[in-house]
Amino acid sequence: MSDSHLTEPQPSYVKLAMRNMVQKRVTSLKHFALTTAGLLAVLVGLAYLTR
Repeated sequence: MSDSHLTEPQPSYVKLAMRNMVQKRVTSLKHFALTTAGLLAVLVGLAYLTR
């Protein structure tokens, strides 16, 4: 019987996410840009509303 899948530790979530980010570079950059723009818009909107 082969128990090799039991002895190898599963890759961590961070490692899988980094591998996925490298493979899907354009999508990751788009999502990062959208997240940054959205966060900036929220901060500017709050600053405008609370002035």
